[in-house]
Amino acid sequence: MAAKNVSAYAQAGVNIDTKMSAVGSIAQMVSSTKTKYTIGGIGAFGGLHKVPEGKDQILVASTDGVGTKLKVAAMMNRHDTVGQDIVNHCVNDILVQGAKPLFFMDYIGTSKVMPAQFKSVVSGLCKACKENKMALLGGETAEMPGLYPVGEYDLVGTIVGSVSKKRLVTGKSIRAGDVILGFPSGGLQTNGFSLARKIVFDICGYSPADRLPGTDITFGDALLAVHRSFLKPVQALMERVKITGMAHITGGGFQDNIPRVLPKCVNAEIDRASWEVPTIFRFLQNQGKVDRDEMYRVFNMGIGFIVIVPKRELQKAKNVLNAVHQKYHEIGVIRKGKGIVTFKN
Repeated sequence: MAAKNVSAYAQAGVNIDTKMSAVGSIAQMVSSTKTKYTIGGIGAFGGLHKVPEGKDQILVASTDGVGTKLKVAAMMNRHDTVGQDIVNHCVNDILVQGAKPLFFMDYIGTSKVMPAQFKSVVSGLCKACKENKMALLGGETAEMPGLYPVGEYDLVGTIVGSVSKKRLVTGKSIRAGDVILGFPSGGLQTNGFSLARKIVFDICGYSPADRLPGTDITFGDALLAVHRSFLKPVQALMERVKITGMAHITGGGFQDNIPRVLPKCVNAEIDRASWEVPTIFRFLQNQGKVDRDEMYRVFNMGIGFIVIVPKRELQKAKNVLNAVHQKYHEIGVIRKGKGIVTFKN
């Protein structure tokens, strides 16, 4: 028999009142991300957003998730970074084609809405949306007892941006002789965490509070390092430099992501000696006894985003990046080939 004043749904594990109260508590944060194109607020069945001015505007959309990095967040009971991760990840995905973000929508699936945890996740979403100058237009929060372990959740996001036809970057203009510039990542970003967790916690037996050997930071902090957005430097480059191609180094690493923008007549030759691989990746390779080529296919190895420019534009590109204080490495060159990545050193 159901307890007095407790709904049958709540007894089954879903408390609608708690969920709605949690959603109401973040309304002000979400409203702070509004832009001049935003119409209305959260709570409707669909978010409303004006289409950018200009008949030549192309909408660009992408969906992705944080993945098992959320397991580390749950272990540490720290949830303020993962919202930033998913927003910045999606920003970079559409940035590859030259698109400027317009709005973002999230999905949080959990066994039970925990208000403090929920608010922390959304605060990260809002922070990154404001930094990338786009609106958090809405989302969905679903309680599904039995599908997720108690205290854990899934976090997925969808982004929509726009770019004019004349500024669309497709990779079709990449030619042999073009130069590849790499922007340093903040860490693992949001990929490779199933392998990383196995090596750090299962094989080596470390805890998130233990220090990463050779550094002054913990494994928890190293693994939860925020996925960076490269919107600012790329927009600065697009204003002054001809960009022939870009790639976000996410799942699939170098070997799978860079060929997505290469014409079939060229290869991207990456010089692995052109930047210093961060300690966390060296640790994972050594302790996990992972083959070097597999490391570059699973992880970003310290390079979060690449930009390809004609050689004649190289110095101008460097000047722009220096002006916006964006660190970079000249990591490779485009050669004649068949649309694949090759490695030097």
